[in-house]
Amino acid sequence: MKLKVDKVSRWILMLLAVAVCNVAFAQTIKGTVTDAETGEALIGANILVVGTATGTVTDFDGTYSLNVPADAKQLEFSYTGFAAQTIDINGQTTINVAMSSGELLDEVVVVGYGTVKRSDLTGSVASLKADDFNQGIVVAPDQLIQGKIPGVQVINNSGAPGGATTVRIRGSASIRAGNEPLYIVDGIPLDGRTALPADNAFADGASTEGVNPLAFINPADIESIQVLKDASATAIYGSRGANGIIIVTTRKGRAGEPTINFAASVATSSILKKYDVLTGDQYRGALTTYGLTGGNQGGNVDAFDDGILRNAITQNYNISVGGGTKKGSYRVSLGYNDIQGVIQQSNLKRYTGNIRGNYNLLNNERLDLDFNLIVANNNYEISPTTTNAGFTGNLVGQALQWNPTRPLRLPNGEFDIELGSTTINPAAFNEAYQDEATVQTTLFSIAPSYKLTDNLTYRFQYSVNYGVGERRQQVKSWINVQGVEGRGAGGIGNRSLTGQQFTHTLNYNKELSSKVDFSALAGYEYLKYDNKQSNMAGFDFLIPTLDYTNVLQNTSSDSRRISSSVDPTTELQSYFGRVNFNFSDKYLLTGTVRADGSSKFGENNRYGIFPSVGAAWNINNEDFMAGGGLFDDLKLRASWGITGNQEFPAGASQTRYALGENGTLFQENVANPDLSWETSTMLNFGVDFAILDFKVSGSIDYFNKRTEDLLFNFLVTAPGPATRFWTNLDGAVVNSGVELGLSTFLVNNGNLTWDLTVNAAFLKNELQDYAGPPVLTGQLFGQGISGTTVQRLENGQPLNAFYTREFLGLDDTGTGIYANGEANAYVGDPNPDILLGVSTSVSAGKMSVGLNFNGAFGHQIYNNTANTVLPIGNLGSRNIDAALLNQKPLESTANPIKASSRYLEEGAYMKLANATIAYNIGDISNGIRNLKVGITGQNLLVFTAYTGFDPEVNTVNVVDGVPSFGIEYTPYPSARTILLNLTASF
Repeated sequence: MKLKVDKVSRWILMLLAVAVCNVAFAQTIKGTVTDAETGEALIGANILVVGTATGTVTDFDGTYSLNVPADAKQLEFSYTGFAAQTIDINGQTTINVAMSSGELLDEVVVVGYGTVKRSDLTGSVASLKADDFNQGIVVAPDQLIQGKIPGVQVINNSGAPGGATTVRIRGSASIRAGNEPLYIVDGIPLDGRTALPADNAFADGASTEGVNPLAFINPADIESIQVLKDASATAIYGSRGANGIIIVTTRKGRAGEPTINFAASVATSSILKKYDVLTGDQYRGALTTYGLTGGNQGGNVDAFDDGILRNAITQNYNISVGGGTKKGSYRVSLGYNDIQGVIQQSNLKRYTGNIRGNYNLLNNERLDLDFNLIVANNNYEISPTTTNAGFTGNLVGQALQWNPTRPLRLPNGEFDIELGSTTINPAAFNEAYQDEATVQTTLFSIAPSYKLTDNLTYRFQYSVNYGVGERRQQVKSWINVQGVEGRGAGGIGNRSLTGQQFTHTLNYNKELSSKVDFSALAGYEYLKYDNKQSNMAGFDFLIPTLDYTNVLQNTSSDSRRISSSVDPTTELQSYFGRVNFNFSDKYLLTGTVRADGSSKFGENNRYGIFPSVGAAWNINNEDFMAGGGLFDDLKLRASWGITGNQEFPAGASQTRYALGENGTLFQENVANPDLSWETSTMLNFGVDFAILDFKVSGSIDYFNKRTEDLLFNFLVTAPGPATRFWTNLDGAVVNSGVELGLSTFLVNNGNLTWDLTVNAAFLKNELQDYAGPPVLTGQLFGQGISGTTVQRLENGQPLNAFYTREFLGLDDTGTGIYANGEANAYVGDPNPDILLGVSTSVSAGKMSVGLNFNGAFGHQIYNNTANTVLPIGNLGSRNIDAALLNQKPLESTANPIKASSRYLEEGAYMKLANATIAYNIGDISNGIRNLKVGITGQNLLVFTAYTGFDPEVNTVNVVDGVPSFGIEYTPYPSARTILLNLTASF
């Protein structure tokens, strides 16, 4: 499918050169805008002539001057965090305004292709500003909102610096296509990938953990994050809106003299929790208990502390300068982050820059120009903590298994390496393995807009998102890794990702009458994404002291691997629109529709239509609620809509062939001209409320989302070719639940304030109306269990339900007993029933304290680590799980390793994710202002019965494209961190 950019994009410069309309100005109004409570000048407050595009902003001393049209009647004053005011002009030439702190209803929320006041929302939208974000070492935007928004689950898949996360909004809805939300950064849609090249999998054929594709965004540059959850809010994004939308808005400059902001922090991190394995003395006692004569090598070694762990140091520095005039503003920032991992030789060094500006280019103030540039250089040092290692284990597994009586080094100081053995010294392996990668990302956008009339604005946005990565890996020949020992391995990978956006929008706003406001949006968008990668690798290096990646030509010819690939270009062409009606600020109606044409879809399903409608009733504005009652705000919301999910590979609907080594050609995919998107239909009912003079406010939402046309990738059955094909399955994934958000100001008395915020979600997930074959996933790894799966997708069960043997205990001989002749059964669910977040802050004078908790309940975790890395059969050669010695009867060392509910543990937890104590010193001179110091702790407390490293876990592995969920297998461990920080303005 070939989609082309329309001619409007090519003629954009001509449009910007259109003659400017003349406006008659009758008078000039001047004044000052101040904070009503403190009397301080408000810099950058907005003043707008109601019903026109004429406006200005206050200078650094809070003053303004505005030429007002002859027929102007009112001025509107607005400022973030303050209640907007509308004032009649009535011939005045001086209007001074004192603004008071804003109510919840005056908050402006970013939605798809625009903004809206919270009081005018009909959909389910959550918003967080910078003051509400999580504190501490935060690499990417998704970590800022963890535990903060009802129905949003954020799991750190890995404790590695820059490690990937799993984000779910209202649960998982797809069995095969991506479940991650769509991210929008300053109006630019991201495609969710990173330019980090693929792993060469030199160590036991296993792949290292991924990195966060959002790690190019400096959290210090983020002003706010909005989460769009229901169809009324997400349908404007059509075939990409089914998993929810996360909108990231970066900081802008404000009018006034240049202001420099500086922030610095230093942190120390250590492992959150060590797995409970035997010490050297305990190991010797176990050998005696079991009557084993071998295995005691005389030492007392902790392979974690002595071999691979460290107290990690992190440094963060950020500086920005911003300012402007009433004609425009700018902000420039630079950031440097050096984040050490708690495992030696794991690190992320990141250099970031951001330039953002907004300027009015004509005297009649009708032409605006926005531009934004984000650049990042991420340098990763990656440890060999793979997610799918075999029986020889990854680095974490090797440290767990290491015999605690065996020293890591010989008396002469060299590593204890037993060539030919499958027991690998973790300290030696970490030194022999080197994996370094550089990912450079550039995100640029430019967006001119022109006020065609007082009510109609045209805007064009062009953006390019370019990422390029290089990765160099080597494993030295002196380590006893199978396939590498005596040979050495090295490789270089490269990858580039390019995304382009062309978006045209028309926005119309009109007061149709004194009681009816109308706004409309119409748009056209074209998106294009390209992905290319290449790799060179080889074995058998002659000189082990050299960096193998510099001498790949020094490999044996038959060991060399060369590969390169390019994905089919993904193109998306879309037409969309939205209308909003506001009747007397009481009755609100929103309708949206989007038509998406995608090159991913089959030729018989080129376009999908995605409509939605939302309505709201501001009950508190009714006459019968006047006179002051219980509620300061009361609004009912309802919405219905259809969204899609097209997160499947480019070219999935086409016949594709691949070129292999030595001139081979093989078919990779069979065409399906009827292939289409997954379709999600969602109902949402909500109520927003506030009482006690807005001291208590909140929202309650019920949702029901039904996802059909499920995407899946099957093997072609005989007599067809030995390849795969994509199809849409009959059946539906149904997610339903109730979300609650509650904010309270418990104390607001002079210098003492105390607020408390609680959010909770009660979720249900089920596969319904599915009559196809059972789909297996949840693959386990480790000794004695290759190819075993413990999760299955089947009708009437939640997604990724645990399906394995039901363990009943040990018999008198210490051998496992299983129900129903070891037949598999459904024994657990990895999807939490309840998500919970609690935040509270107390401020007394210049001192403040903030605590953020998050948790999940009603789910299970499969402990693959205990199952295959630390079984009783290790005793005599490797370490074991310390809990095995507490069993009665004792387990037999001959008890076979089997997957079962024995290793299924309750995953409920509550975590003190971060706690901050800050002291606001204030201004210490004319040059240094707003000086603030603080200390933050991350992962300080975890309340859980789970015995693994961390109940917040998701070691992602894939079977036939179906990802696992809720399984732990020797992950990079989480860290506990103490951070000192300082901020100041100049």
